[in-house]
Parts: sequence; C-alpha cells; structure tokens
Amino acid sequence: MKVLKCTPTGACCLTRPSSDGPAALPSPPSELAARLAALQAALPAGARLLAVSKGQLASQLRLAVGAGQRSFGESRLQEAIAKQAELADLEPLDWHFIGRLQANKVRGVLRHFGTIHSLDSLPLAQRAARIAAEETLSPAVLFQVKLRPDPGKTGFSAEELRQAWPRLAALAPLRPVGLMTIAPLGLSPGERQALFADCAALARELGLRELSMGMSGDWPEAVAAGSTWVRIGSTLFGARPGNGSPQ
Repeated sequence: MKVLKCTPTGACCLTRPSSDGPAALPSPPSELAARLAALQAALPAGARLLAVSKGQLASQLRLAVGAGQRSFGESRLQEAIAKQAELADLEPLDWHFIGRLQANKVRGVLRHFGTIHSLDSLPLAQRAARIAAEETLSPAVLFQVKLRPDPGKTGFSAEELRQAWPRLAALAPLRPVGLMTIAPLGLSPGERQALFADCAALARELGLRELSMGMSGDWPEAVAAGSTWVRIGSTLFGARPGNGSPQ
C-alpha cells in the first residue's frame, strides 16, 4: 500500500474507502473527456476549472485526471480522504475544500487540502491559523463573502470583511489569496453578474487576486466579472442523486 506525503496542494493518507451518501452513476470516459474539453475551451484566459467531485466515485476522478484535470473541490472530509487514498498512485493532485468548514473539522481539512475556499468568520480563521501553525502547514485560503441576502448561506458582509481585514491579513501561516461567493437562488443573470462584479471589486480593494465564483448554472456571468476559479460539478460529471445544489 502507498502513503502520500503532505504537499502544498493537499495531503492524502491511506484509509479504507468509506461511503458518504450515494454516488452518481459513472459517465463513460469519452463523454467525460468531451465535457471537460468543452468547458476548458469555453473558459477565458485566467479562469480555471475546479471540478466539484463531491458524491462522485474515485474512478470518475481518475478519468478526469486522465483527460487533464488536476484540481478538485470536495466538501465532505471523510469522503475526500477515501478518494485521496484510492488515487494515491497518481501524481499529487490539487485538492480544494469548498464546503462549510466546521470548527471540529479544521485540523483534518488542513491536513488534506492545500486550498480552503470557505473561511466565513474571524474566529474560524483564527482557529485555522493556530492549527496550521501546529501542523506546520501554510494553506492558501479564500474568505467566503455574502453580498446579497441569503438565509441559507454564511459569510462576511463587505463591511465586516473590511473591519476584520487587518487581523485576517496577519493570520500567519495562512496565505490569504482571494474571496469566494455563492449567488442566491432566484437571481436573474444580470443580478448574478452584478453580485460577482461587487465581489471582484471587494477583492481588488483588499489586494486579493483569486475569485472563486460561479457554478454550473452561473459560471458565464462569473467569468465575465473576473472569476479565476469556477466550481463545476454536474456539468462535468453529471447530476448527483438527491443533489439540490447546481455546482
């Protein structure tokens, strides 16, 4: 059995794969490769595809890797650890944590992901910085912002982020690189693009270069506003059973 060493792009440790909810039916290799190629061709320069692989079989990720995809987004820690173990024979992949980060999961997420997209409060960021120092890790982090009313989502408001920024920017060994936002359901394309433009303006104000914006249903508006990471799952892999989020 193989054991992955910790890398800046996310460490893997070998465990027996576990089931965390139903997995989508696998796509034929040729179909997945064709969808991946179409998405890559449609993205403008500066925008990268983060393949949202939550709920997908490790074999599907292996097919995507074979077609050239290296960056994957997961939101369930134990499910991700199992996939990382199954893919341990590959060159190290670029693992991003994109789900709601619970305080009791911070250490595990830091050990297995090189980038975190969902730091949504100052106390959570401070906890992540303390544990990262204990683990001698220096993850890239994006702060989640909520710039429109959305009862189902968390995140900094623009003013909260501005007020907390001097403390957030000083939280070594975290590496603040950008902002992440999710458009509320029910917005028109124009309203979504305005939201994404506001997020981009806030990132520029704070000197942040990365923007994690856009999913399967709204990525064109996000890249038009300057997104550098689009989080796409169903358009690439197919819909997950019971999935209510169009990533």
